[in-house]
Amino acid sequence: MTSEAAVAEAGNLIAAAQSPARSGRTFESRNPAHSHDVVGVFPRSDATDVDDAVRAAQAALRGWRGTPWPARGEIILRAAELLQRDKEALARLMTREMGKVLVEARGDVQEAIDMGIFIAGEGRRAFGETVPSELRHKWAMTMRQPFGVVGCITPWNFPVAIPSWKVFPALMAGNTVVLKPAEDSPACALRFAEILEEAGLPVGVLNVVFGFGEEAGDALVRHPDVKAIFFTGGVATGRLVAEACGRLLKKCSLELGGKNAIVVLADADLELAVDGALWGAFGTAGQRCTAASRLIVERPVLSGFTERLLSRTADLRLGDGLEPGVDVGPVINQSQLGRVHEYTKIGEAEGARRAIGGEIARDGALAEGWFYTPTVFTGVTPAMRIAQEEIFGPTTAVLAVDSLDEALDVANSTRYGLSLSVYTNDLRCAFRAIDELESGIVYVNAPTSGAEIQLPFGGVKDTGNGHREAGGRALDEFSEWKSIYIDHSGRLQRAQIDTYEETRTGSQPSNKVSGQ
Repeated sequence: MTSEAAVAEAGNLIAAAQSPARSGRTFESRNPAHSHDVVGVFPRSDATDVDDAVRAAQAALRGWRGTPWPARGEIILRAAELLQRDKEALARLMTREMGKVLVEARGDVQEAIDMGIFIAGEGRRAFGETVPSELRHKWAMTMRQPFGVVGCITPWNFPVAIPSWKVFPALMAGNTVVLKPAEDSPACALRFAEILEEAGLPVGVLNVVFGFGEEAGDALVRHPDVKAIFFTGGVATGRLVAEACGRLLKKCSLELGGKNAIVVLADADLELAVDGALWGAFGTAGQRCTAASRLIVERPVLSGFTERLLSRTADLRLGDGLEPGVDVGPVINQSQLGRVHEYTKIGEAEGARRAIGGEIARDGALAEGWFYTPTVFTGVTPAMRIAQEEIFGPTTAVLAVDSLDEALDVANSTRYGLSLSVYTNDLRCAFRAIDELESGIVYVNAPTSGAEIQLPFGGVKDTGNGHREAGGRALDEFSEWKSIYIDHSGRLQRAQIDTYEETRTGSQPSNKVSGQ
């Protein structure tokens, strides 16, 4: 598959073979910069197709879980090397399929490469622990074991990076996987899976089922033989996933939305803060769960910051991300374009001032795609919907505050808690913000986007259910802990009951219940 050539008709990847949906239904993946351009045609799968994929994963489970951890790591490392080999082609495919500009698409692939290298190393390190037993001649230890067949449901905005965050550690832990990627970026997911197969992943260990959330995704969540679900997406869908998993007593890891903020204090480097605001607000056309959709600015620098921000925003170039010099690509589809524009209307109705942007781009080649002009609102108050709700588009809101206290209160005032940032040159303010900002990630003098895979990723409040991806504890999410006790004393010993009188008096243990 090349990045520019249309996929005539792809199939679900089940047991290393592509197959159509049993219903025969299909859907198209279209280029959001040129909506007439069909990237590929994919199966519109349902519960029957999901069942086929789960059965393939079950058949592969025994062999894969019996594969030594270092050997699993070697396959994942080889996949990372192949991703490096194909980085440019995959990045171009990504830009064509979901719209982010090419330099960002390269970064998306690089994150998957980094994740593969990182997780591959865990195959020789992160296994278990040995701890002292309270009894003599007894060992106490832990080991990790896989859940079994797991489901990974991934979004379109990071169509290679986020599958890598889930699939690589799931595979390393010995699980077999059914991946249901977003319907807006199926070609990227298929190429990711093909690379893992080329790296030597055995048949059936990773299966990919394409389709829509209410059909294929729901069936995957509810399948009785899927032992855990790893989901990234919107809060409303996340609640439905959590409810279904709760009824089934199934492990569920959710990474949901964000309403992230950059706090700019009076002593901040304004040029640096504006650089961060532009990247945080308009990178990936604002379609990131870490996007900086609120800019909280102390009044002494409000005018200077806002003037610089508006001037720089006006210079941003909209267009096809494959074209040189383009800063902001399209939003993902017609529905999202309408959603973003509706929030512009909401902001104006609430009394905020649309300082720049706020329009569907219809000029020239932009009319071929789903483009929205980068938008900045000023005069925004914390209670406004545009300051509280996730827009997921190239829109940001400037909020004025009078102090650090107020800035922290405003930053913490939403139901989300993924990523918050503060720009300041005062070390005391920085450390206070680190302590008091209610989010899973805090940046100092950097924007709200830019997570690295060696640290855990995730948030608090409605951003998820407390789970984390990546980082040194990544495998905790994808494996079960088993505690093991090995007694080589040759006699019955009872923890919390037997005492060692010989430790205190030199006598032999009585094996009697103490105090009874």
